[in-house]
Amino acid sequence: MINRISTSSKQNGRVPKDMPDPEVTPRASRRRFSAAYKRRIVAEADACTRPGEIGALLRREGLYSSNLSNWRRQIAAGTLGKQQCGRPAEPLATENAQLRQENERLRRELEKTQLIVEAQKKLAQVLNLMSDDPTDRSVSE
Repeated sequence: MINRISTSSKQNGRVPKDMPDPEVTPRASRRRFSAAYKRRIVAEADACTRPGEIGALLRREGLYSSNLSNWRRQIAAGTLGKQQCGRPAEPLATENAQLRQENERLRRELEKTQLIVEAQKKLAQVLNLMSDDPTDRSVSE
């Protein structure tokens, strides 16, 4: 059953409580920070000397202290800016894919080789027929 707004409620500016809200809320997206931004924030945090300055910096930038500690750890390990998206590939899956590619390449080479061998067999049959032909005297003489 469809709920309809009466003309009197439209004029009063009131919407019935059972009517759904037509507003679409924006969907939150995951923030991504560049390596340069991360280095700049860590440098600014390291330059803070008075109590509360790091908290003010984090509030100003809308960050958490865990962001700062993770970025410091990445800088120390030398992995800042070298992150890969997704899970790392499994070694067996990688090796399996390489073996499949090599198998396909070798299969194509085998097909080419078989065609060449078949052509050589047919050529040998034709040459044998020509040499056995009694009308061809140039070969036997």
